[in-house]
Amino acid sequence: MTRIRRTLIWLSRLNHCRGFGIQSPWAYSLVRYVLNEHFPYYSYEDLALNFPELNVIDRKLCELYFRLANYRQPSNILLSKSDGDASAEYMLRGCNKALVKKQLGSGSCDIDGVELAVVRLEGNYRDCYESLLSRVNDTSILVLEGIYGNKATRRFWKSVVNDDRTGVTFDLYYCGIVFFDKKRYKQNYIINF
Repeated sequence: MTRIRRTLIWLSRLNHCRGFGIQSPWAYSLVRYVLNEHFPYYSYEDLALNFPELNVIDRKLCELYFRLANYRQPSNILLSKSDGDASAEYMLRGCNKALVKKQLGSGSCDIDGVELAVVRLEGNYRDCYESLLSRVNDTSILVLEGIYGNKATRRFWKSVVNDDRTGVTFDLYYCGIVFFDKKRYKQNYIINF
């Protein structure tokens, strides 16, 4: 993705910077201190040296996964993407007690309980999503990567936002984050990431 396109995406979401307009204290805190945290964490420099090939967007996403793992402190993480080595390492640094399971190829995602999952919207992502929904609880976090990749993924993201089985969602353009706590008011927040 070119720098000009990234800038245009950022400018189109300018009204959604740093939690502006978010009334929920929980959602505001999550946006300010997890999703859009700009201060470097303790392992960013080491991880950047370990993965110098990451482009700007992939590094931003990996750092987001680090912060989500640090925030959630899951005991298991599911990765359903082909280039998950950097993502897995970033998440393990965010929560070193976690067990990362990579699910690739066809078939459903086979993991008992889902605490944190990252699914790239390619291949059999619909089957994986349906399989994951039977394994989530109120504290689970699902990240769907590539929600604006094409028309099909945009439609799929809209269906996830409107799904009665999901709760609060965050649209970061490059990925969507889904929470499943039904006690919170269901809303989709657009975030300038």
